[in-house]
Amino acid sequence: MIRGIGHLAFDVADMNKSIDFYCGILGFKKAFSIEDDHGNPWIEYIKVREGQFIELFYGAENKPEAVKRPIGFSHLCLEVDSIEEIAAHLKRHGVPLDVEPQQGKDSNWQCWVKDPDGNRIEFMQLNPNSPQMKA
Repeated sequence: MIRGIGHLAFDVADMNKSIDFYCGILGFKKAFSIEDDHGNPWIEYIKVREGQFIELFYGAENKPEAVKRPIGFSHLCLEVDSIEEIAAHLKRHGVPLDVEPQQGKDSNWQCWVKDPDGNRIEFMQLNPNSPQMKA
């Protein structure tokens, strides 16, 4: 049986910038590294929580062209205790907000940023009356 989501993976252009963003700014911990068959750096594992990781792959070279409403991956959502605290934290660390804190149609509070490679990240503070909490 499926137990949950184990990881989300990104191919990154600059590993140092990505590690700084996910660990230095967001506060996750670098868990371990994996080398390829030739002993070269291949993947950095970032621990989100017990059993959940973000994989960062070295060597991305080409950013896909932006298209309107692409099929596939949309965004990463990270649950937070306080939308105002995370928004202030991000701004203090020079991360611009694409969307300031606001209440979504599901009644949850959210704000949005992009990681160093332009991947969209939603920060969400769950509202006790939201459909997610009632599901």
